[in-house]
Amino acid sequence: MRRLEYRHVTAARGSLLFLKGGTHAALGERVVIRDKSGGIRNGQVIRTSETMVLVQVFESTDNLDIENTWVRYLDEPFELTLSPDMLGRIFNGIGEPRDNRPPVVSNVVRNVNGAPVNPAARAYPREFIQTGISSIDGLNSLVRGQKLPVFSASGLPHNRLAAQIVRQAKLPDDASNFVIVFAAMGVSHSDTQFFESEFESSGVLRNVVMFTNLANDPPMERLILPRTALTAAEYLAYELDHHVLVVITDMTNYAEALREVATEKGDVPSRKGYPGYLYSDLAEIYERAGRVQNRHGSITLIPILSMPSDDITHPIPDLTGYITEGQIVLSRELHGKSIYPPVNVPPSLSRLMKDGIGREFTRDDHPRLSSQLYASYTRALEARNLASIIGAEELSQRDQRFLQFAHAFESRFVQQGEDEERSIIETLDLAWELLSLLPPEELSRVTEEDIQKYHSCDRMC
Repeated sequence: MRRLEYRHVTAARGSLLFLKGGTHAALGERVVIRDKSGGIRNGQVIRTSETMVLVQVFESTDNLDIENTWVRYLDEPFELTLSPDMLGRIFNGIGEPRDNRPPVVSNVVRNVNGAPVNPAARAYPREFIQTGISSIDGLNSLVRGQKLPVFSASGLPHNRLAAQIVRQAKLPDDASNFVIVFAAMGVSHSDTQFFESEFESSGVLRNVVMFTNLANDPPMERLILPRTALTAAEYLAYELDHHVLVVITDMTNYAEALREVATEKGDVPSRKGYPGYLYSDLAEIYERAGRVQNRHGSITLIPILSMPSDDITHPIPDLTGYITEGQIVLSRELHGKSIYPPVNVPPSLSRLMKDGIGREFTRDDHPRLSSQLYASYTRALEARNLASIIGAEELSQRDQRFLQFAHAFESRFVQQGEDEERSIIETLDLAWELLSLLPPEELSRVTEEDIQKYHSCDRMC
Protein backbone atom coordinates (compact mmCIF):
# COMPACT_ATOMS: atom_id res chain seq x y z
CA MET A 1 0.00 0.00 0.00
CA ARG A 2 1.29 3.41 -0.96
CA ARG A 3 1.67 5.81 1.96
CA LEU A 4 1.96 8.97 -0.12
CA GLU A 5 -0.89 11.41 -0.30
CA TYR A 6 -1.25 13.73 -3.28
CA ARG A 7 -2.79 17.16 -3.39
CA HIS A 8 -3.28 17.40 -7.14
CA VAL A 9 -7.04 17.71 -7.65
CA THR A 10 -7.70 20.04 -10.58
CA ALA A 11 -11.50 19.96 -10.78
CA ALA A 12 -14.63 18.34 -9.41
CA ARG A 13 -17.74 17.59 -11.44
CA GLY A 14 -20.72 15.80 -9.93
CA SER A 15 -19.31 12.61 -8.44
CA LEU A 16 -15.98 12.85 -10.29
CA LEU A 17 -12.60 14.20 -9.29
CA PHE A 18 -10.09 15.20 -11.96
CA LEU A 19 -6.48 14.83 -10.87
CA LYS A 20 -3.09 15.37 -12.47
CA GLY A 21 -1.51 12.25 -13.95
CA GLY A 22 1.93 10.80 -13.42
CA THR A 23 1.06 8.88 -10.23
CA HIS A 24 0.97 5.46 -11.92
CA ALA A 25 -2.60 4.94 -10.78
CA ALA A 26 -4.22 1.71 -12.00
CA LEU A 27 -7.68 1.36 -13.48
CA GLY A 28 -10.10 0.16 -10.79
CA GLU A 29 -7.70 1.08 -7.97
CA ARG A 30 -9.27 2.09 -4.70
CA VAL A 31 -8.72 5.65 -3.52
CA VAL A 32 -9.15 7.42 -0.18
CA ILE A 33 -9.97 11.14 -0.31
CA ARG A 34 -9.33 13.33 2.75
CA ASP A 35 -10.90 16.79 2.89
CA LYS A 36 -9.63 19.82 4.83
CA SER A 37 -11.67 18.90 7.93
CA GLY A 38 -10.24 15.38 8.03
CA GLY A 39 -13.34 13.68 6.62
CA ILE A 40 -12.73 10.52 4.60
CA ARG A 41 -14.43 9.58 1.33
CA ASN A 42 -14.03 6.50 -0.83
CA GLY A 43 -13.26 6.53 -4.52
CA GLN A 44 -12.18 4.40 -7.44
CA VAL A 45 -10.00 5.16 -10.45
CA ILE A 46 -12.16 4.86 -13.58
CA ARG A 47 -9.83 6.43 -16.16
CA THR A 48 -6.10 7.07 -16.24
CA SER A 49 -3.50 8.51 -18.57
CA GLU A 50 -0.10 10.20 -18.35
CA THR A 51 -1.75 13.58 -17.91
CA MET A 52 -4.98 12.88 -16.03
CA VAL A 53 -6.53 10.55 -13.48
CA LEU A 54 -10.32 10.39 -13.14
CA VAL A 55 -11.67 9.24 -9.78
CA GLN A 56 -15.26 8.28 -9.08
CA VAL A 57 -16.21 9.38 -5.55
CA PHE A 58 -18.88 7.26 -3.91
CA GLU A 59 -19.89 9.83 -1.28
CA SER A 60 -20.10 12.71 -3.84
CA THR A 61 -17.80 15.72 -4.14
CA ASP A 62 -20.01 18.24 -2.32
CA ASN A 63 -18.17 20.80 -0.16
CA LEU A 64 -14.75 19.66 -1.30
CA ASP A 65 -12.11 22.40 -1.31
CA ILE A 66 -9.95 21.52 -4.32
CA GLU A 67 -6.92 23.26 -2.89
CA ASN A 68 -7.13 21.33 0.37
CA THR A 69 -8.11 17.85 -0.76
CA TRP A 70 -5.66 14.98 -0.32
CA VAL A 71 -5.80 11.75 -2.31
CA ARG A 72 -4.14 8.46 -1.40
CA TYR A 73 -3.95 5.54 -3.85
CA LEU A 74 -4.21 2.20 -2.05
CA ASP A 75 -2.68 -0.09 -4.69
CA GLU A 76 -5.67 -2.42 -4.33
CA PRO A 77 -9.10 -2.82 -5.90
CA PHE A 78 -12.35 -2.65 -3.96
CA GLU A 79 -12.40 -5.82 -1.89
CA LEU A 80 -14.92 -7.56 0.31
CA THR A 81 -14.11 -9.47 3.48
CA LEU A 82 -15.92 -12.80 3.36
CA SER A 83 -16.99 -15.22 6.06
CA PRO A 84 -19.85 -17.63 6.85
CA ASP A 85 -20.77 -15.06 9.52
CA MET A 86 -22.10 -12.81 6.73
CA LEU A 87 -25.36 -14.77 6.78
CA GLY A 88 -27.95 -12.86 8.75
CA ARG A 89 -26.08 -9.56 8.29
CA ILE A 90 -26.96 -6.29 6.52
CA PHE A 91 -24.34 -4.23 4.65
CA ASN A 92 -24.16 -1.15 2.46
CA GLY A 93 -23.03 -1.16 -1.16
CA ILE A 94 -19.32 -1.37 -0.35
CA GLY A 95 -19.68 -4.04 2.32
CA GLU A 96 -19.75 -1.90 5.46
CA PRO A 97 -22.18 -3.06 8.20
CA ARG A 98 -25.59 -1.37 8.40
CA ASP A 99 -26.92 -3.44 11.29
CA ASN A 100 -24.94 -1.78 14.10
CA ARG A 101 -22.80 -4.89 14.47
CA PRO A 102 -19.01 -5.20 14.12
CA PRO A 103 -17.39 -5.60 10.70
CA VAL A 104 -16.81 -9.10 9.41
CA VAL A 105 -13.40 -10.44 10.46
CA SER A 106 -11.79 -12.97 8.16
CA ASN A 107 -8.61 -13.73 6.25
CA VAL A 108 -10.69 -14.30 3.10
CA VAL A 109 -10.78 -11.16 0.97
CA ARG A 110 -11.92 -10.98 -2.66
CA ASN A 111 -11.89 -8.36 -5.39
CA VAL A 112 -15.50 -7.33 -6.01
CA ASN A 113 -14.79 -6.90 -9.72
CA GLY A 114 -14.98 -10.59 -10.39
CA ALA A 115 -15.07 -12.11 -13.85
CA PRO A 116 -18.05 -13.73 -15.57
CA VAL A 117 -18.14 -17.50 -15.51
CA ASN A 118 -15.96 -18.98 -18.25
CA PRO A 119 -18.36 -20.42 -20.87
CA ALA A 120 -16.16 -23.51 -21.19
CA ALA A 121 -16.54 -24.16 -17.46
CA ARG A 122 -20.31 -23.68 -17.32
CA ALA A 123 -22.60 -26.55 -16.45
CA TYR A 124 -26.08 -26.49 -17.94
CA PRO A 125 -28.71 -25.10 -15.53
CA ARG A 126 -31.03 -27.82 -14.22
CA GLU A 127 -33.11 -28.71 -11.17
CA PHE A 128 -36.34 -26.98 -10.25
CA ILE A 129 -36.35 -24.16 -7.67
CA GLN A 130 -39.70 -23.80 -5.93
CA THR A 131 -40.78 -20.23 -5.20
CA GLY A 132 -44.22 -21.21 -3.89
CA ILE A 133 -45.83 -18.88 -6.47
CA SER A 134 -48.04 -20.72 -8.97
CA SER A 135 -47.63 -18.30 -11.88
CA ILE A 136 -43.86 -18.81 -11.68
CA ASP A 137 -43.56 -22.45 -10.63
CA GLY A 138 -46.29 -23.74 -12.92
CA LEU A 139 -45.75 -21.65 -16.05
CA ASN A 140 -42.30 -20.02 -15.86
CA SER A 141 -40.30 -22.38 -13.71
CA LEU A 142 -36.99 -21.24 -12.28
CA VAL A 143 -34.10 -23.71 -12.46
CA ARG A 144 -30.82 -23.78 -10.58
CA GLY A 145 -28.19 -21.63 -12.29
CA GLN A 146 -30.68 -19.63 -14.37
CA LYS A 147 -30.93 -15.86 -14.84
CA LEU A 148 -34.64 -14.94 -14.78
CA PRO A 149 -35.46 -11.21 -14.54
CA VAL A 150 -38.71 -9.63 -13.38
CA PHE A 151 -39.92 -6.77 -15.59
CA SER A 152 -42.03 -4.44 -13.50
CA ALA A 153 -43.00 -0.75 -13.56
CA SER A 154 -43.50 2.14 -11.19
CA GLY A 155 -46.29 1.47 -8.71
CA LEU A 156 -46.39 -2.30 -9.23
CA PRO A 157 -45.72 -4.62 -6.28
CA HIS A 158 -42.28 -5.93 -7.31
CA ASN A 159 -40.88 -5.30 -3.83
CA ARG A 160 -43.63 -7.44 -2.28
CA LEU A 161 -42.97 -10.14 -4.88
CA ALA A 162 -39.21 -10.00 -4.22
CA ALA A 163 -39.80 -10.40 -0.48
CA GLN A 164 -42.14 -13.35 -1.07
CA ILE A 165 -39.60 -15.09 -3.30
CA VAL A 166 -36.87 -14.62 -0.68
CA ARG A 167 -39.14 -16.01 2.07
CA GLN A 168 -40.35 -19.04 0.11
CA ALA A 169 -37.68 -20.06 -2.42
CA LYS A 170 -36.12 -23.46 -1.88
CA LEU A 171 -34.77 -26.54 -3.59
CA PRO A 172 -37.37 -29.21 -2.83
CA ASP A 173 -34.70 -31.87 -2.32
CA ASP A 174 -31.96 -29.77 -0.68
CA ALA A 175 -33.63 -26.93 1.19
CA SER A 176 -31.10 -26.96 4.03
CA ASN A 177 -28.29 -25.89 1.71
CA PHE A 178 -30.17 -22.99 0.12
CA VAL A 179 -29.23 -19.37 0.94
CA ILE A 180 -30.20 -15.95 -0.37
CA VAL A 181 -28.17 -12.86 -1.28
CA PHE A 182 -30.53 -9.88 -1.45
CA ALA A 183 -29.39 -6.55 -2.91
CA ALA A 184 -31.50 -3.38 -3.07
CA MET A 185 -30.43 -0.16 -4.81
CA GLY A 186 -32.01 3.27 -4.50
CA VAL A 187 -34.80 2.10 -2.20
CA SER A 188 -36.60 4.23 0.38
CA HIS A 189 -36.24 3.88 4.15
CA SER A 190 -39.73 2.41 4.34
CA ASP A 191 -38.91 -0.20 1.67
CA THR A 192 -35.71 -1.12 3.51
CA GLN A 193 -37.59 -1.50 6.79
CA PHE A 194 -40.20 -3.60 4.96
CA PHE A 195 -37.58 -6.02 3.64
CA GLU A 196 -35.80 -6.29 6.98
CA SER A 197 -38.99 -6.88 8.96
CA GLU A 198 -40.30 -9.41 6.42
CA PHE A 199 -37.11 -11.46 6.50
CA GLU A 200 -36.71 -11.23 10.26
CA SER A 201 -40.32 -12.07 11.16
CA SER A 202 -40.39 -15.03 8.77
CA GLY A 203 -37.13 -16.41 10.18
CA VAL A 204 -35.28 -16.44 6.84
CA LEU A 205 -32.91 -13.58 7.73
CA ARG A 206 -30.44 -16.07 9.21
CA ASN A 207 -30.01 -17.50 5.69
CA VAL A 208 -29.88 -14.11 3.94
CA VAL A 209 -27.05 -11.68 3.24
CA MET A 210 -28.48 -8.20 2.61
CA PHE A 211 -26.86 -5.31 0.76
CA THR A 212 -28.83 -2.06 0.69
CA ASN A 213 -28.33 1.34 -0.89
CA LEU A 214 -30.92 3.91 0.16
CA ALA A 215 -32.39 6.56 -2.12
CA ASN A 216 -30.45 9.24 -0.23
CA ASP A 217 -27.20 7.26 -0.24
CA PRO A 218 -24.52 8.08 -2.81
CA PRO A 219 -25.81 7.07 -6.25
CA MET A 220 -22.32 5.96 -7.24
CA GLU A 221 -22.45 3.29 -4.57
CA ARG A 222 -25.08 1.60 -6.77
CA LEU A 223 -22.43 0.85 -9.37
CA ILE A 224 -20.47 -1.35 -7.01
CA LEU A 225 -23.34 -2.89 -4.99
CA PRO A 226 -24.33 -5.64 -7.50
CA ARG A 227 -20.67 -6.63 -7.78
CA THR A 228 -20.33 -6.73 -4.01
CA ALA A 229 -23.45 -8.90 -3.71
CA LEU A 230 -22.28 -11.32 -6.41
CA THR A 231 -18.84 -11.57 -4.78
CA ALA A 232 -20.56 -12.71 -1.58
CA ALA A 233 -22.66 -15.14 -3.64
CA GLU A 234 -19.58 -16.61 -5.33
CA TYR A 235 -17.96 -17.22 -1.95
CA LEU A 236 -21.06 -18.90 -0.53
CA ALA A 237 -21.56 -21.01 -3.68
CA TYR A 238 -18.09 -22.07 -4.71
CA GLU A 239 -16.23 -22.11 -1.39
CA LEU A 240 -19.00 -23.12 1.01
CA ASP A 241 -20.99 -25.26 -1.48
CA HIS A 242 -24.31 -23.47 -0.98
CA HIS A 243 -27.01 -23.11 -3.61
CA VAL A 244 -27.42 -19.32 -3.75
CA LEU A 245 -30.35 -17.31 -5.06
CA VAL A 246 -29.39 -13.69 -5.76
CA VAL A 247 -32.25 -11.18 -5.91
CA ILE A 248 -31.28 -7.68 -7.09
CA THR A 249 -33.70 -4.74 -7.15
CA ASP A 250 -33.87 -2.34 -8.94
CA MET A 251 -31.51 -2.66 -11.90
CA THR A 252 -33.05 0.47 -13.41
CA ASN A 253 -31.52 2.49 -10.56
CA TYR A 254 -28.18 0.90 -11.40
CA ALA A 255 -28.51 1.85 -15.08
CA GLU A 256 -29.47 5.41 -14.16
CA ALA A 257 -26.34 5.75 -12.01
CA LEU A 258 -24.25 4.34 -14.87
CA ARG A 259 -25.73 6.91 -17.25
CA GLU A 260 -25.01 9.69 -14.77
CA VAL A 261 -21.35 8.75 -14.50
CA ALA A 262 -21.02 8.28 -18.26
CA THR A 263 -22.42 11.77 -18.86
CA GLU A 264 -20.01 13.30 -16.35
CA LYS A 265 -17.10 11.47 -18.02
CA GLY A 266 -18.13 12.76 -21.41
CA ASP A 267 -18.82 9.33 -22.93
CA VAL A 268 -20.72 9.33 -26.20
CA PRO A 269 -24.38 8.57 -25.42
CA SER A 270 -26.38 5.89 -27.17
CA ARG A 271 -30.08 4.90 -26.85
CA LYS A 272 -31.99 7.12 -24.38
CA GLY A 273 -28.73 8.73 -23.31
CA TYR A 274 -27.30 5.52 -21.89
CA PRO A 275 -23.67 4.75 -22.74
CA GLY A 276 -22.95 2.41 -25.62
CA TYR A 277 -21.36 -0.07 -23.20
CA LEU A 278 -24.60 -0.58 -21.21
CA TYR A 279 -25.04 -4.06 -22.73
CA SER A 280 -21.53 -5.23 -21.86
CA ASP A 281 -21.78 -3.70 -18.39
CA LEU A 282 -25.04 -5.53 -17.63
CA ALA A 283 -23.63 -8.74 -19.11
CA GLU A 284 -20.58 -8.41 -16.84
CA ILE A 285 -22.97 -8.58 -13.87
CA TYR A 286 -25.51 -11.15 -15.09
CA GLU A 287 -22.96 -13.61 -16.42
CA ARG A 288 -21.42 -14.10 -12.98
CA ALA A 289 -24.42 -16.30 -12.19
CA GLY A 290 -24.69 -19.93 -13.20
CA ARG A 291 -23.38 -23.42 -12.47
CA VAL A 292 -19.72 -24.39 -12.73
CA GLN A 293 -18.50 -27.86 -13.67
CA ASN A 294 -17.25 -29.96 -10.76
CA ARG A 295 -18.65 -27.50 -8.21
CA HIS A 296 -21.53 -28.42 -5.93
CA GLY A 297 -22.72 -24.86 -5.33
CA SER A 298 -24.52 -22.64 -7.82
CA ILE A 299 -25.76 -19.07 -8.31
CA THR A 300 -29.27 -18.37 -9.57
CA LEU A 301 -30.09 -14.75 -10.37
CA ILE A 302 -33.39 -12.83 -10.31
CA PRO A 303 -32.75 -9.19 -11.28
CA ILE A 304 -35.78 -6.94 -10.88
CA LEU A 305 -36.14 -3.82 -12.98
CA SER A 306 -38.86 -1.22 -13.39
CA MET A 307 -39.54 -0.36 -17.03
CA PRO A 308 -39.64 3.44 -17.56
CA SER A 309 -43.09 4.44 -18.88
CA ASP A 310 -44.07 0.72 -18.88
CA ASP A 311 -41.99 0.37 -22.06
CA ILE A 312 -40.68 -3.16 -22.51
CA THR A 313 -38.62 -1.96 -25.51
CA HIS A 314 -36.69 0.48 -23.29
CA PRO A 315 -32.92 -0.21 -23.41
CA ILE A 316 -32.74 -1.64 -19.88
CA PRO A 317 -35.35 -4.44 -20.25
CA ASP A 318 -34.48 -4.87 -23.92
CA LEU A 319 -30.78 -5.53 -23.29
CA THR A 320 -31.54 -7.56 -20.17
CA GLY A 321 -33.72 -9.86 -22.25
CA TYR A 322 -30.83 -10.59 -24.61
CA ILE A 323 -28.53 -11.63 -21.76
CA THR A 324 -30.90 -13.58 -19.52
CA GLU A 325 -33.00 -16.72 -20.06
CA GLY A 326 -36.55 -15.40 -20.07
CA GLN A 327 -38.55 -12.86 -18.11
CA ILE A 328 -41.46 -12.52 -15.68
CA VAL A 329 -43.58 -9.53 -16.77
CA LEU A 330 -45.91 -7.78 -14.32
CA SER A 331 -49.18 -6.31 -15.59
CA ARG A 332 -50.63 -2.95 -14.62
CA GLU A 333 -54.05 -4.17 -15.83
CA LEU A 334 -54.05 -7.15 -13.46
CA HIS A 335 -52.77 -4.93 -10.66
CA GLY A 336 -55.73 -2.64 -11.31
CA LYS A 337 -58.00 -5.66 -10.74
CA SER A 338 -56.34 -6.18 -7.30
CA ILE A 339 -54.72 -9.40 -8.51
CA TYR A 340 -51.47 -10.24 -6.73
CA PRO A 341 -48.94 -11.12 -8.01
CA PRO A 342 -49.97 -9.40 -11.26
CA VAL A 343 -47.98 -11.72 -13.54
CA ASN A 344 -48.80 -11.13 -17.20
CA VAL A 345 -48.74 -14.70 -18.44
CA PRO A 346 -48.57 -14.36 -22.29
CA PRO A 347 -45.31 -12.32 -22.52
CA SER A 348 -43.64 -14.15 -19.62
CA LEU A 349 -41.42 -17.14 -20.26
CA SER A 350 -38.60 -19.23 -18.86
CA ARG A 351 -36.33 -20.51 -21.62
CA LEU A 352 -34.72 -23.14 -19.38
CA MET A 353 -37.94 -24.36 -17.79
CA LYS A 354 -38.02 -27.51 -19.94
CA ASP A 355 -34.75 -28.70 -18.41
CA GLY A 356 -35.85 -28.39 -14.79
CA ILE A 357 -39.35 -29.89 -14.77
CA GLY A 358 -40.96 -33.23 -15.55
CA ARG A 359 -40.68 -36.69 -14.06
CA GLU A 360 -37.24 -36.21 -12.47
CA PHE A 361 -37.91 -32.83 -10.86
CA THR A 362 -41.62 -32.01 -10.52
CA ARG A 363 -44.22 -34.30 -12.10
CA ASP A 364 -44.48 -36.12 -15.40
CA ASP A 365 -47.42 -34.05 -16.69
CA HIS A 366 -45.89 -30.66 -15.84
CA PRO A 367 -44.40 -29.80 -19.30
CA ARG A 368 -47.61 -30.69 -21.14
CA LEU A 369 -49.82 -29.06 -18.51
CA SER A 370 -47.98 -25.72 -18.66
CA SER A 371 -48.24 -25.71 -22.46
CA GLN A 372 -51.97 -26.40 -22.20
CA LEU A 373 -52.48 -23.61 -19.68
CA TYR A 374 -50.76 -21.12 -21.99
CA ALA A 375 -52.83 -22.27 -24.98
CA SER A 376 -56.14 -22.24 -23.10
CA TYR A 377 -55.55 -18.86 -21.48
CA THR A 378 -54.55 -17.34 -24.84
CA ARG A 379 -57.76 -18.71 -26.38
CA ALA A 380 -59.71 -17.34 -23.40
CA LEU A 381 -58.23 -13.86 -23.89
CA GLU A 382 -59.41 -13.95 -27.51
CA ALA A 383 -62.92 -14.78 -26.27
CA ARG A 384 -62.72 -11.92 -23.79
CA ASN A 385 -61.71 -9.48 -26.55
CA LEU A 386 -64.59 -10.71 -28.70
CA ALA A 387 -67.00 -10.25 -25.77
CA SER A 388 -65.86 -6.64 -25.37
CA ILE A 389 -66.98 -6.01 -28.97
CA ILE A 390 -70.21 -7.99 -29.34
CA GLY A 391 -71.15 -8.62 -25.70
CA ALA A 392 -70.71 -11.77 -23.62
CA GLU A 393 -74.30 -12.88 -24.17
CA GLU A 394 -73.64 -13.13 -27.94
CA LEU A 395 -70.75 -15.52 -27.52
CA SER A 396 -71.07 -19.19 -28.40
CA GLN A 397 -71.34 -21.68 -25.58
CA ARG A 398 -67.76 -22.74 -26.29
CA ASP A 399 -66.47 -19.15 -26.00
CA GLN A 400 -68.45 -18.62 -22.82
CA ARG A 401 -66.68 -21.63 -21.28
CA PHE A 402 -63.35 -20.07 -22.18
CA LEU A 403 -64.52 -16.76 -20.73
CA GLN A 404 -65.32 -18.54 -17.49
CA PHE A 405 -61.89 -20.20 -17.58
CA ALA A 406 -60.10 -16.83 -18.00
CA HIS A 407 -61.78 -15.40 -14.91
CA ALA A 408 -61.08 -18.51 -12.83
CA PHE A 409 -57.47 -18.69 -14.03
CA GLU A 410 -56.74 -15.09 -12.99
CA SER A 411 -58.68 -15.16 -9.72
CA ARG A 412 -57.51 -18.58 -8.49
CA PHE A 413 -54.25 -19.51 -10.23
CA VAL A 414 -52.50 -16.16 -10.77
CA GLN A 415 -54.09 -14.60 -7.69
CA GLN A 416 -52.31 -15.69 -4.56
CA GLY A 417 -51.84 -14.37 -1.05
CA GLU A 418 -48.52 -12.80 -0.08
CA ASP A 419 -48.17 -15.35 2.70
CA GLU A 420 -49.58 -18.23 0.67
CA GLU A 421 -46.95 -20.77 -0.30
CA ARG A 422 -48.07 -23.44 -2.74
CA SER A 423 -46.06 -26.57 -3.37
CA ILE A 424 -45.50 -27.55 -6.98
CA ILE A 425 -47.96 -30.43 -6.56
CA GLU A 426 -50.62 -28.04 -5.23
CA THR A 427 -49.97 -25.74 -8.21
CA LEU A 428 -50.30 -28.57 -10.74
CA ASP A 429 -53.45 -29.94 -9.11
CA LEU A 430 -55.00 -26.47 -9.14
CA ALA A 431 -54.15 -26.13 -12.83
CA TRP A 432 -56.00 -29.36 -13.63
CA GLU A 433 -58.96 -28.23 -11.54
CA LEU A 434 -59.21 -25.10 -13.70
CA LEU A 435 -58.72 -26.98 -16.96
CA SER A 436 -61.64 -29.16 -15.92
CA LEU A 437 -63.85 -26.15 -16.65
CA LEU A 438 -63.15 -26.91 -20.32
CA PRO A 439 -64.29 -30.02 -22.18
CA PRO A 440 -61.59 -32.65 -22.82
CA GLU A 441 -61.76 -32.14 -26.60
CA GLU A 442 -60.40 -28.60 -26.11
CA LEU A 443 -57.24 -29.88 -24.44
CA SER A 444 -54.90 -30.71 -27.30
CA ARG A 445 -51.55 -30.20 -25.51
CA VAL A 446 -51.98 -33.01 -22.97
CA THR A 447 -52.27 -36.77 -23.50
CA GLU A 448 -55.33 -38.98 -23.15
CA GLU A 449 -53.66 -40.58 -20.15
CA ASP A 450 -53.29 -37.14 -18.52
CA ILE A 451 -56.98 -36.40 -19.09
CA GLN A 452 -58.11 -39.73 -17.70
CA LYS A 453 -55.91 -39.28 -14.62
CA TYR A 454 -56.44 -35.62 -13.77
CA HIS A 455 -59.43 -34.13 -15.65
CA SER A 456 -62.37 -34.16 -13.22
CA CYS A 457 -64.99 -33.54 -15.93
CA ASP A 458 -63.78 -36.62 -17.77
CA ARG A 459 -64.27 -38.75 -14.67
CA MET A 460 -67.76 -37.37 -14.13
CA CYS A 461 -68.90 -37.48 -17.75
